[in-house]
Amino acid sequence: MPAAGEQGVARAHTLAEALPYIHRFYGQTLVIKYGGAAMEEATLQEKVLQDIALLRLVGMKPVVVHGGGPELTRVAEQMGLESVFREGLRVTTSEMRDAALMVLAGLLNKRIVALLNRAGVPSVGLSGVDGSLFQVEPLRRHRGKEVDLGYVGEIQQVNTHLLRHLLEGGYIPVLSTLGVNAEGEIFNINADHAAGAVAGALKAEKVIFLTDVRGLLRHPPDETTLIPRLTLAEAKRLLESGSIEGGMIPKLHGCILALEQGVRRAHIIDGRLEHSLLIELFTDEGIGTMIE
Repeated sequence: MPAAGEQGVARAHTLAEALPYIHRFYGQTLVIKYGGAAMEEATLQEKVLQDIALLRLVGMKPVVVHGGGPELTRVAEQMGLESVFREGLRVTTSEMRDAALMVLAGLLNKRIVALLNRAGVPSVGLSGVDGSLFQVEPLRRHRGKEVDLGYVGEIQQVNTHLLRHLLEGGYIPVLSTLGVNAEGEIFNINADHAAGAVAGALKAEKVIFLTDVRGLLRHPPDETTLIPRLTLAEAKRLLESGSIEGGMIPKLHGCILALEQGVRRAHIIDGRLEHSLLIELFTDEGIGTMIE
């Protein structure tokens, strides 16, 4: 068979393998935490957003919750603000909160919306302040310890009516992670925590975290120690053990939060790999770490 014919057969096999998964997830809500290299590198960014557009075009209901930490750190530095992290969470002064408003709700959110619209799917960008989408209280305890992180909020309630209205209308909601309390004060929210809260509130089929490693590692940074599968109970024990460090802490916390609220499965996958989202959803082997 000519090479072109072999390539065509290979593509047909790929589509055939995807078909039962497309059928299974048709009409289902998927929450995607978008961040890391998949958001930083222009080529990867375009491919990931095209993949998200494809999910909508084959009948799924994706919700995008995006981070933007590296960009926020760069802008904050230009403003003379130091970025300080505790347990993987950004300490947020009033000045840092204002920088987050500019970067997350403005620059990054609208850039993502524009690229999704260009890919052929109508998208709407919102911050958690809009429509009181994320109603928050100050985060005072984290991993069993008292913390003072400034204007960092913990989501108490998600306006699911607004999100469902957009999803039923055929839109992809693109959410930046700022929220508001009862007094109208604006708070920064960790994007991994927010993705878990949104998935749980919507009772999503899945929540998927795009990150810059292969998945959850037993002995980071050794990527050969990937943990392919965990139960919810095992994930909780792993988090409590203290062996998880840095930015993976809020990701695992977000997975646990979602699963405790009825989400069927949580995934942590390598956003550096082209089409990692499609591989995880539409192939038999999948990639990364799955928690259920």
